[in-house]
Amino acid sequence: MTQRKTLLFIAHTPSPNLERLANAFIDGVTAAQCSNIDIRHSAPLTSNADELNTASAVVLLTPENLGYMSGAMKDWFDRIYYPCLDSQQGLPVAAIIKAGHDGTGTHKALSTITTGLRWRWVQAPLICKGEWQDSWLEDVHDLGSAMAVGLSEGMM
Repeated sequence: MTQRKTLLFIAHTPSPNLERLANAFIDGVTAAQCSNIDIRHSAPLTSNADELNTASAVVLLTPENLGYMSGAMKDWFDRIYYPCLDSQQGLPVAAIIKAGHDGTGTHKALSTITTGLRWRWVQAPLICKGEWQDSWLEDVHDLGSAMAVGLSEGMM
C-alpha cells in the first residue's frame, strides 16, 4: 500500500488573475492523477502550524507587493516559523510569484525565510512577471503536475 502524502498549497489570491493561477496549479495536481496525493489549499491568513506539520511538501503562491511577498504570506511565516522550525526541516518547497516588476525581492525574501526553516527548494520559484500572459497558466499547471508526481513517486 502506498503511503498517502499531503501537498499543502498556501495561496494568497486577492485578484482574479492570482485566483486563475491558483486554479491552474490545483488543476495540474489533479491532472497528475496521483491516488496517494491529497492537495490542501489554504489562504495564508487562515493556515496555521498544525496544517503545515501534516504536509509532505508545500507550494507558495504570492503576489509581489512593493518588491516583497504579500503581507499575508509574511504573516503566515511569522506564525508558523517557530512552531515548525524543528518538525519540518527538509520540507520540499516551491513557489509561484506574480510579479509586477522582476520578482527578485520576493524571491530573495522567500529564500531567506525558507533557508532559516531548513526547507529544501525542489525548483527555482516560478516568477510570472509583467503584464498578464495566458502562458503562465500552462506553466503553473505543469508545476502542479510535477509536484504531485514527484511527491507521489518519492522523488522529493
